[in-house]
Amino acid sequence: MRAFFKQSAGLLMLASSMIAAPAMALGETLSLAHFVAPAHVVTASVVEPLSEGVEADSNGDLTIQVYPGGELGAGPMEQYVRAVQGVADITWGLSGYTSSQFPKSMIVEMPGAIPEGMTGYDMLWNAFDEHLADEFPGTRPLALWVSEPSIFIMRDREIRSPEDLQGLRIRVSGSVPGALVEAFGATPVQMPAGEMYNALQTGLIEGIVTGASAVNDFKLDEVANSYTVGAPLGHIMFYLVMNEERYEGLSEEHRAILDEHTGRGLSQKGEEGWNASAERTLRALRDNPDNTVIDLTEEEIATFTEIADPLREKLIEEMGAEDVLTAMTGN
Repeated sequence: MRAFFKQSAGLLMLASSMIAAPAMALGETLSLAHFVAPAHVVTASVVEPLSEGVEADSNGDLTIQVYPGGELGAGPMEQYVRAVQGVADITWGLSGYTSSQFPKSMIVEMPGAIPEGMTGYDMLWNAFDEHLADEFPGTRPLALWVSEPSIFIMRDREIRSPEDLQGLRIRVSGSVPGALVEAFGATPVQMPAGEMYNALQTGLIEGIVTGASAVNDFKLDEVANSYTVGAPLGHIMFYLVMNEERYEGLSEEHRAILDEHTGRGLSQKGEEGWNASAERTLRALRDNPDNTVIDLTEEEIATFTEIADPLREKLIEEMGAEDVLTAMTGN
């Protein structure tokens, strides 16, 4: 009986010491979903820096499980909704796929909107708190950035002027490049990036407006053979967002770690990663004698600019968003 009481007392002391001990942050695993292959530029530029950073700083208590290739839902246009609904804690997507949700944010996509010496990610974060936050309901943006400048990616057609585009069907990623392509005299066809290859191969479209990095990411060099560089075609905007309730439900320690590895810093990694990928891709395209890479002259660029600049001004005026652009540029 005495042994029993000794054992009971020992258990009580152990329980008391556990209650009195400082609360330890419990391990957390966040799910991150996207719709492209693991080899896509988003992995090395954004996903890996984020996941490796938070895991290292939390000593493994905060980890990120990645679900690529649409494993948590194949439709790329539903990426934002998946974060809001908690299908995934974090999702990556293109604002242009749901253009009506991001009209002010997508000013950064417009041709000529990013001044020389500025970055797209800085413009987005400069205006975020005052002008853009209401376009991201139910989520906390972890990164906002833009692609490299878009180019024309064509099959058996060379584009040197707007006249060369008359009547052609050109794939675009959203409403902004759609309006631009239409102003040039072509017919915009909006479709997810994963459908570009087959559409160009089968003749559903004659060309594509997107960044050069997409040539490598989606193997477009297998079905395209002409590339026009230098036209004012704008950029593509990307977001990485997290379910707001999930973020608020993290421990203070884990939120601090996540904050340290997101925001402008992660956005910069994304933008620089896209630009670096585009440079590598363009070098490879130029080195292939089967390709025609057209670098427009200043005079040729001017023929596109004469159409693109008034369109940008018109779109911003129609939205009454001059103040948003001012906040973005700091002017």
